[in-house]
Amino acid sequence: MSIAARLTELGIELPPVAAPVAAYVPAVVHGDLVYTSGQLPFIDGALPAIGKVGTQVTAEDAKAYARTCALNALAAAADAAGGVDRLRGVLRVGGFVASAAAFTGQPGVINGASDVLGEIFGDAGKHARAAVGVSELPLGAPVEVEVTFILA
Repeated sequence: MSIAARLTELGIELPPVAAPVAAYVPAVVHGDLVYTSGQLPFIDGALPAIGKVGTQVTAEDAKAYARTCALNALAAAADAAGGVDRLRGVLRVGGFVASAAAFTGQPGVINGASDVLGEIFGDAGKHARAAVGVSELPLGAPVEVEVTFILA
């Protein structure tokens, strides 16, 4: 099944590619890989929440935002690669969580990204990953995700 068909089956519509907030491009193709820049959880051009996970943002909400980040990354990669069906799988996910001082649930938050990529790509969605707690993210976002995709 094609990735486009799988997205339709799951009822997922990819968002428009988010405009960069600084001097970079959303994704770059190099060889048989597509590297995305860090994607924030933009929905219709706006962040759904700002603040640190564990105080202003719940871990459950942050997990949903990580899912949004992954879909934004997929949209950026598909745009750079010439279509979503040019993507064969996921190599690596890097997740960053703006964390309150005592928050240690970063892996659970970034599962939001990993889970949706697994739903979309199946076994080809299994990937290496980092889930890192940070003090701040751009624009006050609670989560940021970058993905390396494998080209078909």
